[in-house]
Amino acid sequence: MVLEHFEHQVNHNGVSAVTQSMASRPTVVRKKFAKPPVKVACLACRASRTRCDGQDPCINCLSKKRKCSYLPSKRGGPRQKKKPPALAEDNVRPDGAIHPAISPISPDFEDPAAIFGQIDVLSAPGAGLRSLDFSSDVHSMFAGLFVPNDDGSSHAQMEPTPSSSSVSSPTVVRTYGSEHQILNAYYDFVHNYFPVLPPRAIPPMIDYPLEGAGSFTESPSEEPVLIYRPRSPLSLAISAVLALVPHPNDPEPLSPISIIRRRTYAHTFAQLATSSIESDCELHASSTKASEALSNDRPLIDREPFHPRAPVELESILALLVLAVYEYTQRGNLLKMRLRADQALAIALDMSLQSLGEESDGCAEARRRAWWMTYYCVLQVSIVSTTPLSIIANNPQFTTPYPRFSADQDGWPILILSQQVLVSATQYVIDLKKYVTAREDMSYIHERMRQLDSWASNVLARSNVPPDPMLGGDMAEHTTAQGIRSIARIKLSSAQIKIHRFRAFSDIPIFLKKHCDLTVANSTSSASKSASKLLDRAGGISNIGCCDSLNQFQQPPPSEYAPSSTSPMSSKFQTLTQSSFINEFPYSCPYSARACLKASLKISQMFQSLPIPQPLSDPANPPQVLQLLPQNQYPRTMPSFACCLMQGSYALLMVYHKTRVDNLVLPGLGSAQASHPSNQFNEEFRQALERIIAAVTNYAVSSEALDGMKEEIEGAYQTTFDQPMFFR
Repeated sequence: MVLEHFEHQVNHNGVSAVTQSMASRPTVVRKKFAKPPVKVACLACRASRTRCDGQDPCINCLSKKRKCSYLPSKRGGPRQKKKPPALAEDNVRPDGAIHPAISPISPDFEDPAAIFGQIDVLSAPGAGLRSLDFSSDVHSMFAGLFVPNDDGSSHAQMEPTPSSSSVSSPTVVRTYGSEHQILNAYYDFVHNYFPVLPPRAIPPMIDYPLEGAGSFTESPSEEPVLIYRPRSPLSLAISAVLALVPHPNDPEPLSPISIIRRRTYAHTFAQLATSSIESDCELHASSTKASEALSNDRPLIDREPFHPRAPVELESILALLVLAVYEYTQRGNLLKMRLRADQALAIALDMSLQSLGEESDGCAEARRRAWWMTYYCVLQVSIVSTTPLSIIANNPQFTTPYPRFSADQDGWPILILSQQVLVSATQYVIDLKKYVTAREDMSYIHERMRQLDSWASNVLARSNVPPDPMLGGDMAEHTTAQGIRSIARIKLSSAQIKIHRFRAFSDIPIFLKKHCDLTVANSTSSASKSASKLLDRAGGISNIGCCDSLNQFQQPPPSEYAPSSTSPMSSKFQTLTQSSFINEFPYSCPYSARACLKASLKISQMFQSLPIPQPLSDPANPPQVLQLLPQNQYPRTMPSFACCLMQGSYALLMVYHKTRVDNLVLPGLGSAQASHPSNQFNEEFRQALERIIAAVTNYAVSSEALDGMKEEIEGAYQTTFDQPMFFR
């Protein structure tokens, strides 16, 4: 229904008339903050990094029906202001934290540039990520050393420290007491989304995390004392991810103290994993006989393998891959993500994992997965940051056979192909910006767009072919194979949005102004001067950000391949939109807009279809925590492709607002009621966004950096649907 309604609107008179509405209204300048920051924030707002109003209870806790408490800081001294990032000035609070959400605009706020500005932030590289590595903890530590505090009391917003009443409280964090239990939990919570290890070697066991991981003497951010320290860098890295999943008996899994404790344990495990990797890679002879160190083979590691069919020398590589995703989704640190992935690549190349043969020994599958997951992560870094690749994606020296799912022989090839399509679409975005900015010949870009669209369509069609049940093999990784296919479709859909995004919205002046600083070719014409003035007043949409997804695309009818240069655009913008580099694209604006819409709908559906962790539990002691978590489900982990959620939300909102404006300004629509989408059209857009919000809400329970994504999407959702009179 939503696609049929959209096609009716974008094909009316063959063109979108959004340009008149976009540029005819003045830009409204909003203040960053109407009120200064409060002197002391409550514990809950501090932990979630949201702005507190300083009341008791505060408005945030009151609305969420949670306990609101204020605890004094022991650090003293007012906080130093943190300089906001250059690319996100409007999203930074005075206390240095990233602003959690797009502020909904008032019902009488009618500026289209501001409305699209609300959507804009969803598509930037790293959009919504909340960094924990440069949190307010660091600044408050040094504040008292440089700013005098005569009365000994703190008058600034301080980092909360739990009171002494929490000294004896038990620590309920998901930790385990043996390597076997950690490995079992890996298959319950990690493997279905990030299969770096071969299938299970033993049947599933009941999930038994330790009841008491220790206790804190001062605050939940204090370094914990571990009852059991994992022996392998891989088991340590996996423990960092598992610690972020709420314990089955945590009475308050979403409370600030529980969140900080899980964060502290996870970071401790991650740091120990990094140290263990360094130890495994150390040339031990260098400290005694440096001249012989480089001539010797790689040092043998005297340790039992974490997985019986994964050689111990692979564990450092696999640990780095897990830590790369941890840095992205938990710490919000793209730089460290790149460092971890590049280090894994260096070790893998040193071990010649990229050129393995058709070996069939018991560890062959582990080596293949180690290489192709390393390859996958290196490409993922380029995708999420929208930066050039550090390797040649189609290097002919990468000859290692693909791994295999016994339940789906085509699963791994489809995953790797979807990653290659997506990273190629990312490079296309980079090239497109360069060509448009430099006003160069666009023939290469146009041909590349056609090739990428065809490639994505072919891989998608292949992913939609179900596995052949007659091929045999056990069903050990049936759920994993299904999840990997969904991830591949998400990536291909996201690639399709990247391929078509510029063309889909190239009839919107504020979009063009932001993307290529477009000026009219004929500067002497009155239409050109008028359009130029309107563009100067307009806001814009930022460059395409990171995304990982897949979409279902049909070959368009021949008429939709034709340029839309003959479309009856408003004379005020006709000269502008008929510039040669716009009109020579191989697809029309309506076709590209429909492609973005279909891709975003597919993204919302595929995220919903991803498996939910379902560990075996003791029937006598069922997990109480499920009753307290969103949708009563354990959180999914390892969302390395979470930026697709932002990209899908961006495309949905752009198409939705574009269609509403088209309805409003296109002539001959009859009554005012016809200027708004139908209720069913509204509802389908709403449901698609709600599926995306539900997915990111689930992820954010165990991935703190994604909590910013959730709030950004929720803010845009509320702006769109809670304020129905934006386009009065």
